[in-house]
Amino acid sequence: MGRSTGHIALNATLSSRDVDCCLIPETEFYLKGKGGLFEFLDQRLRENGHAVVVVAEGAGQDLIPRTESQREERDESGNLVFLDVGGWLKAELKKWWEREHPNELFTVKYIDPTYMIRAVPANATDNLYCTLLAHSAIHGVMAGYTGFVSGPINGNYAYIPLDEVAEARNEVDIRDHKWAWVRSVTNQPDFARTSSGMNG
Repeated sequence: MGRSTGHIALNATLSSRDVDCCLIPETEFYLKGKGGLFEFLDQRLRENGHAVVVVAEGAGQDLIPRTESQREERDESGNLVFLDVGGWLKAELKKWWEREHPNELFTVKYIDPTYMIRAVPANATDNLYCTLLAHSAIHGVMAGYTGFVSGPINGNYAYIPLDEVAEARNEVDIRDHKWAWVRSVTNQPDFARTSSGMNG
């Protein structure tokens, strides 16, 4: 799934087509000021009366305030522990609305789909794929190979060395057509900082 990549958020956005903004780790965003998330959501709320924001786990981690111990906290793999971007963004949205639109009704529904994604029953395609991976892995072990993972490469199942898998990062290419498609579907800005949007 990739904690530092936005593939699930990107594909959920494209398959839903009800999303107004998709935030992924591969692109920076900021909240306040010209061109920021708040300005965009304010416009979308005025137009539609609602907005749907999809946020990947690793998005906005540099914006969330951390205590000294949180800056040092690592998981079992030695990676920095991510803070809950969804909970933080919900709180920031509420504070923004109260500040900018006092006495106006504003509700935020926050849904963390972590377990929903993992709890989906396998379908026939999933079962077939897992069976092929398992058979491939068993054949590799029986042939005497170790330190590998089986997976498809160019339509063929292959033995991929774990070192190579660990080195590779499968990030969303924001220059690719898929990210352009997300931007087109959501009509969201790129949230690139400008000199007038540097205040937060």
